[in-house]
Amino acid sequence: TDKRLDDQPMRVEVLEREEIEEKMLMTPGDIVMMLNEMGGMRVQATSPSLGAASVRVQGMRGRYTRFLSDGLPLFGEHPGGFGLLQIPPMDLGQVEVIKGVASALYGAGAMGGVIDLISRRPGDEPEVEVLLNTSTRGGRDGVLWYSTPLTPTLGMTLLAGGHFQDLTDVNDDGWADLPHFARGVFRPRLFWEDGKGRSFFGTVGVTTEDRKGGTTGAGEAYESSIAHIEGLDTLRIDGGFVGRTVLAGRYVLTARGAASTQSHDHQFGDVLERDRHNTLFGEAAIRGAAGRHTWVAGAAIERHTYEARDVPRFDYAFTIPGVFVQDDVELTRWWSGSVSARVDSHSEYGWFVSPRVSSLMRGGDWTGRVSFGTGFFGPSALTEETESAGLTTLRMPRALEAERGRSLSIDLTRTAGPLSTTATFFRSSISHPLHVERTTEYSIGNLADPTTNTGVELLGTLRRAPFALTGSYTYVQARERRDGTTLDTTLTPRHSAGVVAVAEWEGTGRIGIEWYYTGEQRLETDPTRTTSEPYVIVGLLAERRLGRFRLFINGENLGDTRQTKWSPMLLPSPGADGRIATDVWAPLEGRTINGGVRVTW
Repeated sequence: TDKRLDDQPMRVEVLEREEIEEKMLMTPGDIVMMLNEMGGMRVQATSPSLGAASVRVQGMRGRYTRFLSDGLPLFGEHPGGFGLLQIPPMDLGQVEVIKGVASALYGAGAMGGVIDLISRRPGDEPEVEVLLNTSTRGGRDGVLWYSTPLTPTLGMTLLAGGHFQDLTDVNDDGWADLPHFARGVFRPRLFWEDGKGRSFFGTVGVTTEDRKGGTTGAGEAYESSIAHIEGLDTLRIDGGFVGRTVLAGRYVLTARGAASTQSHDHQFGDVLERDRHNTLFGEAAIRGAAGRHTWVAGAAIERHTYEARDVPRFDYAFTIPGVFVQDDVELTRWWSGSVSARVDSHSEYGWFVSPRVSSLMRGGDWTGRVSFGTGFFGPSALTEETESAGLTTLRMPRALEAERGRSLSIDLTRTAGPLSTTATFFRSSISHPLHVERTTEYSIGNLADPTTNTGVELLGTLRRAPFALTGSYTYVQARERRDGTTLDTTLTPRHSAGVVAVAEWEGTGRIGIEWYYTGEQRLETDPTRTTSEPYVIVGLLAERRLGRFRLFINGENLGDTRQTKWSPMLLPSPGADGRIATDVWAPLEGRTINGGVRVTW
């Protein structure tokens, strides 16, 4: 609707460029840390050998989070896992997040929320930025961002990067706590705008990566004859566009499309699994206004295919056409609302209707929002667990059922001068949730009872130049029911909190300190314990500007918190899914110092 995000009845949280830059100095090669430190979001490591990760929003499984780039699904249907590790933040202008079911406008795959990565736009003058980084754990990054106007109405940007990590066994147990990888990223973008409401955005991208992990050939793992090496070669090519024009001086017509293909060669010990993911997406929408109403109506179609060359029984081809409508209405000066609905026809799972209702109320320094929505997810055998263990030995006793979700959120914000505070209550449930059994057998299927997530988020921000202080706390009770027993969802802490303090002097530099607490988590595959230890992470950042040069140094996890200080990574014998390592519930790499230089001209 092109409204300010503050005026949206549905809450949209924003990570601005300034905060992105801080996280970019810590991990220039990916967006994992940037997302992990947003309130109510947790980046969960899903592969102990290769370092894959997914984003859990308010305790929801990572597969329910939909990732977009400038509103386009450039990262495919399942961007979690290794996709998050292949997105450098250098060319991001901001990040927009919707938490909770958002299928009403974003379709299947948005049951946990939507994360939209908005790119940096070109300025009026050419700009070049180069970042070089190295770390004490054998990481190296080199990133180039180039921006230039081509004509008064046309501009372009270019991102190119090389990212490398050495295979690293921190505690000499024969298991690689950090996998080796070598990755290259290349992405040009075009921006055109005529100042009369017409615009065009286009992008293409190529990502290639070679990743290896597992045992190192020495130490306990090697000597106990359970040596296991994993590898993953990735090639992803994508492209997309967003075009906008004005019709009859009253309506705005928007068209967008995207296509992506990615191929994997995944080595699980002696087993090779090769696959290809393809995604096609198209959407057209028209927007208009009538009195107090702003409405949007449109149609979209998506097609997702998965070809498993070595395990063809898990192949699928999903085609999902849909239509959607939304009406935003200003009821009074202080009260507005939004009603949206979407109807989708899934080629495998049938018809789905996904409504959502949101309300925004304002008074003085207070802003309140209430939002409720329902949605769906068309499951496949690709989950966090199977991505880590492979599909070769996976059993699927019966056909999978579609998962259906609903969520409610209520939040209240007060802004008083430099201080802003927000409290959010949320509750969501998933019926027919997908579950991967890994204890006595390795199989996948739907549970009979729903999973539920209930919790509270507290966020406070104090900004008074040159200082900024942010504090957050999240309580999540994520529950699932199996065989008549109610359990906490694995790897989901009830309590988590964080404090970040930054001081920045324009033209001089910045310093920052961060403190994060993660509470206990239920464990399922660790034979030595059923509950993890709580832990604290502390980090320091300093940047000094000298003309065109910016020197930076970052200390991450200064207390050297490591999971292997409490429990061994290696299992006494392979699990039912063939893995020889436990799940990851705390950092493996320990204390890491990285530093480098940014040059801008």
